[in-house]
Amino acid sequence: NIVFGKRSLVPCTALAVMEMIESTGIELQGARAVCVGASTIVGKPVAVLLMQAEATVTSTNAHTKNQELLTREADILVTAAGVPNLITAEFVKHGAVVIDVGINRVKGKDGKKRTVGDVDFEGVQGIAGFVSPVPGGVGPMTVAMMLRNTVQAAE
Repeated sequence: NIVFGKRSLVPCTALAVMEMIESTGIELQGARAVCVGASTIVGKPVAVLLMQAEATVTSTNAHTKNQELLTREADILVTAAGVPNLITAEFVKHGAVVIDVGINRVKGKDGKKRTVGDVDFEGVQGIAGFVSPVPGGVGPMTVAMMLRNTVQAAE
């Protein structure tokens, strides 16, 4: 429905991503945005919402060639690929807003499993103007947007 501009509830995670982007104060109109991952749950809805905000949007997938050339030009970079540390500092434009939606379980140096995103948080943190952490970033905001959608549906 959001593709056709019909009034409906927006998927919670996509709504969470947009809220986080807007909270940074970046001007969406005319901004270059790249969505890494084109799932129907996150990538496509986020791309549509960014287009509705008049950003210039590129969507990439596992078959996109030279993805880093696209991401390096992005003012806004949203990742939902499910690949741990896919996005490193070399992929990020200085000052970009980076929203990491990836949820990956990896074995840490201590042998215990931990949750990481698609972004190398420590490496990108010094380059990006804003980078969301995993865990503790998009997840809690998604829960908040689910509550918003619940209230909106009840009204």
